[in-house]
Amino acid sequence: MTMATSDDVPSRWLNGASCVVAITIDFDGPSLEIGRGRNTLGIYSHGRYSAKCGVPRYLRLLQDAGIPSTFFVPGYDAEQHPESIREIAACGHEIGAHGYVHEDWDLGNEEPFFLRKTHDILADLLGAPPLGWRSPSGHKSARTMRELKRLGYIYDSSDKDRDMPYMAEFDGRAHDDLVVLPNNTSSLDDFPFYRVSYTPPSEVLAHWIEEYEAIRDECGYFNLTIHPRVGYGSGSPARAHIVAELIDYIKSSGDACFVGLSQLARWCLKSPAQWPRTPAINLSEGVF
Repeated sequence: MTMATSDDVPSRWLNGASCVVAITIDFDGPSLEIGRGRNTLGIYSHGRYSAKCGVPRYLRLLQDAGIPSTFFVPGYDAEQHPESIREIAACGHEIGAHGYVHEDWDLGNEEPFFLRKTHDILADLLGAPPLGWRSPSGHKSARTMRELKRLGYIYDSSDKDRDMPYMAEFDGRAHDDLVVLPNNTSSLDDFPFYRVSYTPPSEVLAHWIEEYEAIRDECGYFNLTIHPRVGYGSGSPARAHIVAELIDYIKSSGDACFVGLSQLARWCLKSPAQWPRTPAINLSEGVF
């Protein structure tokens, strides 16, 4: 394997691995439709599949593979399906926050209220607070980051501006106690393939394998985002099957380490100076 020379790449990851891999699952149940003022029946019932079929299927898949995962859960979905959330945790997987009703609008000054609302729902349900957050629809501001830090979060997995982890940057400086773990929603997310281009699962698998090999060649960070709902998600049998095949392929490479995102965040925060920084950041209150 060719070792990358970029300053953005550590020489080795956790457990001496050459590549770190996170399989992350955005629950995206009926909260998405509720947040848009729709009922959850008929054509808008896709999100109900998550708790009924998609999440149980992925829990079996992950158990068979013997790997950890991180589930990002909207607060509304946690309220509606507490048994599913408890089962995810009981299986040893991490649960992070993902909005309340999968908000796809700028919350403005109400944002801290909604961040705290989901935070409290998950903490009460699980007996421990979430440590990570992923924006449900990409909205984020310096206000967001201040509230996440106040609530004790150690990572955010929302941005798409780097290949590698980096220290969170807001209010004119980098913060050594909060790391950004980027997620690539263009090529390492099932949404564009199944909602935009309607790509067959076999071709999606081939693409994700190509992405993994390229990232592995750079000793990089592979963060896959999938959804256990139907419609644009990977909850159905054929689409879940290719995720299992991808995991088997990655395991066969022999030099990757599968992680939950809080595990990766803690590892990154042990040596914040090794991660890239952008000086003189001064992000606005609004969405960026």
